[in-house]
Amino acid sequence: MTIGRSLPHLRLRERDIPVPSSVSEQARAILALGPLAPTPEWPALDDADGWRTLIAEMDRTALAMAPASDAAREVAVEEISAGGSRVYVITPHAFDPDDRRVYLEFHGGAFTQGGGEICRLRGIDNALRVGVRSWSVDYRMPPDHPYPVPLDDCLAAYRALLEQRDPGEIVVGGVSAGANLAAAMILRARDEGLPLPAGVVLATPAADLTESGDTWQTNRGLDNILTGPTPSTLLYAGAADLRDPYVSPLFGDFHAGFPPALLLSGTRDMLLSDTVRLHRAMRSAGVRAELHVWEAAGHGGFLGRAPEDDDRAEEIRRFTTACWSGRA
Repeated sequence: MTIGRSLPHLRLRERDIPVPSSVSEQARAILALGPLAPTPEWPALDDADGWRTLIAEMDRTALAMAPASDAAREVAVEEISAGGSRVYVITPHAFDPDDRRVYLEFHGGAFTQGGGEICRLRGIDNALRVGVRSWSVDYRMPPDHPYPVPLDDCLAAYRALLEQRDPGEIVVGGVSAGANLAAAMILRARDEGLPLPAGVVLATPAADLTESGDTWQTNRGLDNILTGPTPSTLLYAGAADLRDPYVSPLFGDFHAGFPPALLLSGTRDMLLSDTVRLHRAMRSAGVRAELHVWEAAGHGGFLGRAPEDDDRAEEIRRFTTACWSGRA
């Protein structure tokens, strides 16, 4: 049998995959839950109303599942505009107001989810985790705003931040779709002659929207967040070529310049191949890039509930601190 029209197909017998004993008790508890949500009934790509309804339902579910937290009391939040999008400027109360460091964050959510209140709440958590002022960009999304609008919004936020900060005072970061936008934004900023930030954090990046990587197949059913192909990536790309570097940054030219990068994934992450391949592309171009892969972690890690998640947060703080001090 073949996958597509020409590639060999390896058939494995059905088998049970145990929860590994090699991870923490908290991580094992998360893994034992299996898939955390059913695979949605995706609308047709041209059914804009169907997508709006599904996205609203998924965002409501995400907000309902968010644990109660006093984190909002630990920060000050200001809303500003940058281009066509809203930006939440989040400053931890413990942060020195004269400190000029900023973490510019692009949220995840399969290019369609995670905006509005979810963007604000996740931005607060991220600002506290990194420990510095954060700009969390509530970029516009499909179905009303497909590519290049979300990327335009991210670049507009970076341009606005450059009006206030030197590039060496900025680290860019994103998760999943947000990591795609972070990498693509830096490629485009470079190509448009803008200075590059001090570093970039790419957590389980959706680097190749053709979904050709190995773990799109081998980790299907193991990842408790991503359960299969996500047509929202096609909704995002619209008429664009999926191999365009601004759509799939894996195919970008990193020889022309790119800041130090931290890439994060897990052995059960469906986007592990995207992460590994992006790391290799950067390394082959001479980019200073680190890759950290956590045992048994899926696309969402362990939902922030395990020591492994704390370890990941510590790696991000270590990397960002090195970037801002010029040692990355």
